[in-house]
Amino acid sequence: MADSVYKVIELIGTSDTSWEKAAANAVEQAAKSLRDLRVAEVVKLDMQLDAQGKVEVYRAKLNVSFKFEGS
Repeated sequence: MADSVYKVIELIGTSDTSWEKAAANAVEQAAKSLRDLRVAEVVKLDMQLDAQGKVEVYRAKLNVSFKFEGS
């Protein structure tokens, strides 16, 4: 196997139903513009609340790596 380099970016996905869907949304959107996605690591989960304390949005912060194709 040849030596490789990977780039890591931070993404935040959102969902009104779950953290799992929020994370999946981030990866699915990234896959539309990035090639060779390798690993997605959830680093933080939080929620946006309304004025009554009800959950409005689930948010998942991820580090996503993909193969770097430098010049």
